[in-house]
Amino acid sequence: MKVLLIGGTGLISIGIVKHLLARGAQVAMFNRGEHEQVVGVPTGVEVLHGDRNAEATFARTLGRRTWDVVIDMICFTPEQAEVSVRLFGGKCEHFIFCSTVCTYGTKVPPHIFVDESFPQEPTSTYGKNKVLCEQIFSRAEGDKKFQVTTIRPGTTYGPGSPLHDNLEVDAAAWDRIERGLPVVCAGDGLGLWAFTHRDDCGKLFAYGALNPKTYGQSYNATHDAHMMWEQYYRIVAGVLGRPLELLYLPADRIWKRDPERFGLLREITAFHGVYDSSKAKRDVPEFTCDFSFADGAAETLADVRRRGKWKSSAGDAVYEALVAEAKRS
Repeated sequence: MKVLLIGGTGLISIGIVKHLLARGAQVAMFNRGEHEQVVGVPTGVEVLHGDRNAEATFARTLGRRTWDVVIDMICFTPEQAEVSVRLFGGKCEHFIFCSTVCTYGTKVPPHIFVDESFPQEPTSTYGKNKVLCEQIFSRAEGDKKFQVTTIRPGTTYGPGSPLHDNLEVDAAAWDRIERGLPVVCAGDGLGLWAFTHRDDCGKLFAYGALNPKTYGQSYNATHDAHMMWEQYYRIVAGVLGRPLELLYLPADRIWKRDPERFGLLREITAFHGVYDSSKAKRDVPEFTCDFSFADGAAETLADVRRRGKWKSSAGDAVYEALVAEAKRS
């Protein structure tokens, strides 16, 4: 099986490549080469360098080559989706698009868990663009350009990335916990969330490849286990071997202090985020989530330290102001 990843060195891509190689696939990746020195490229993986936004260069680099499967991990706009259709239509059997659970928006069904039949009503620009991309690839499938599978990951973590918290992607909370300082959570800490290790998420892409059951289908790619944010902080504090002092503050009072910094909270984590991935497990039985969050968090934070990316909370006046406000509330 010949597989091309557009991207290939991002967080989920690392997990995908691992499982594709385990399947014995011939793997190539197309990217700008900016992260290869950080994450490394596995032995036997072909690397093609270029910018996907420069269509002529993109096409020239790929030439007339054909693939069994193309997995597009870095398609974020309709314009990029149209380029993928032009370049890979008729040149691959199976096209897998990495979308996002953000396409569902922030509404929650009565039974809490969102499955693939839930209406797509995204609220973020990111989610809206991903829906447009899904529609473009669906039309391409209708035009018999290739078979399409859409995969919608949720919060994915693992080595190579920071471990985000309820407030921000690169969390200051972990350094504060290490230093014995209080940390802030939005609302009452009872919001539900799911976290999926990159190696578990990567299985759905790798083992869904060339699987006819996945053709024309969309799948959530999330862990069955879910937790409240209060539990999440306590697990990470346990991993760090430190006590936890957790304070609470309404979400809008947090993000209004710095809307850009706390954009994750404003658009995503202020709402419940748990999803039903039983459809994916039915069609791709290899998709199992084996990492416990405690083990995955320990691995991720150890990697952050090893790469020298530990975020210091020293002198963080914005966070200190949140703590002071939460203590007054």
